[in-house]
Amino acid sequence: MACNPADLIQVPLFALLDHEEAAVLAAQVEIKTFAARQRIYKIGDPGRHAYVMMSGKVQVTTVDQDQQEVLVDEPTHGELFGFASMLEATPHQTNAIALEDTVCIEVSREDIAVLLERKPMAGMDMLTVLGRQFHASQDLVRLRANRNSNDVIEEEMSFGDHIADVVARFGGSWTFIILFGVVLVVYTMVNIVLKGRAWDPYPFILLNLFLSMLAAIQAPVIMMSQNRQDTKDRVRGELDYEVNVRAESEIQALSSKLHLITDKLCDMDDLLRTRLKVAEGADRG
Repeated sequence: MACNPADLIQVPLFALLDHEEAAVLAAQVEIKTFAARQRIYKIGDPGRHAYVMMSGKVQVTTVDQDQQEVLVDEPTHGELFGFASMLEATPHQTNAIALEDTVCIEVSREDIAVLLERKPMAGMDMLTVLGRQFHASQDLVRLRANRNSNDVIEEEMSFGDHIADVVARFGGSWTFIILFGVVLVVYTMVNIVLKGRAWDPYPFILLNLFLSMLAAIQAPVIMMSQNRQDTKDRVRGELDYEVNVRAESEIQALSSKLHLITDKLCDMDDLLRTRLKVAEGADRG
């Protein structure tokens, strides 16, 4: 089924194509319809085609080292999947299955090659879009890297968590130790001086009761604060891991696409130069 050039221009990768360039590509690609639960491709299938979501819902998954299925992507309208394998001409490394009736645009390397052969400047338009996506991914990485784990925890902290942190911070300071030591000394000295009139004579049973109650309350509060600190450390580690994974994935994918398109443009440049020389030779002859 033929594709409408207007639909192609809605795809971010082809957004900068003019009407003629979109028409050339539209004449090459095909509209594919998939039924619900129909497999589009599986891991190991030849990566001859990539797909652009037009309508429906698709789930892209892979299998990890533990043989567990992992969700990779759920592309929305205008987004591509299977694109890297198509450009590299390597087997697909993911599974793609339609979760409901789905319509996609099927694109192959030959379709892109025909477009670049007839409209070489279309390659620059696609490179421009990829460059913008690369910059957007860099901004995303910077944003993720700038996230403060303390700020993330602060957003989720309750009033009780704030109290626990304040108590733990004060209970572990020299101010608390000095004040508490002074209170104990004054308390015991007053009761010793008063002797028979003391409200808590030696061995200071009432004081021991207060200290036991204080310890019983303070210990779990301090543990709550320690758990909060453990949570901060875990969130900090998770944020660092997410940044590293996203950065590596985005940079590798975009770099691969840029290199492949650059190689294709170089091939087209060589082809054009060869044809130009042939034409010049024919004119001279």
